[in-house]
Amino acid sequence: MNYNRREFVETLAIGSGGALLAMTGFNVANAVELPDAGNRFSGKNVDEVLNALGAQSAAESADIAIKAPDIASNGSMVSVTVTSSLPGTEYIALIAENNPHPLVAEYYYSKKIQPYVSTRIKMAKTSNVRAVVKAGGQFFYASREVKVTIGGCGG
Repeated sequence: MNYNRREFVETLAIGSGGALLAMTGFNVANAVELPDAGNRFSGKNVDEVLNALGAQSAAESADIAIKAPDIASNGSMVSVTVTSSLPGTEYIALIAENNPHPLVAEYYYSKKIQPYVSTRIKMAKTSNVRAVVKAGGQFFYASREVKVTIGGCGG
């Protein structure tokens, strides 16, 4: 009987700790950084980021769809959705061109799924949001202008 009570208390403690972390907003994914991230996230302009990605010669593609507001009333939370219908898509990067550090996010995919991103990004001011996609060993991109009325990166 004591064994079951200990097991119950242990399970309760583990579950309570996990619930407490979830309620405080702790997100393990935010604490993870890829070991080969290099200087991609510290790039100061789009050319530096594209060079770090190896996507300097990315071609524009109509197979990449970006959904974002025409005007974002607050740059600290701009909803962006990206879908790629390019076969073999394995990577999507989001770039806010006029941010102090333009590379906002990277996503890696299995080649067996339909790549889709729906997130919120910070934007310092009005600029193009660019989605860079790697598919079949080549880079492609699409962009969309988003006007920001109140900057979200200290602006």
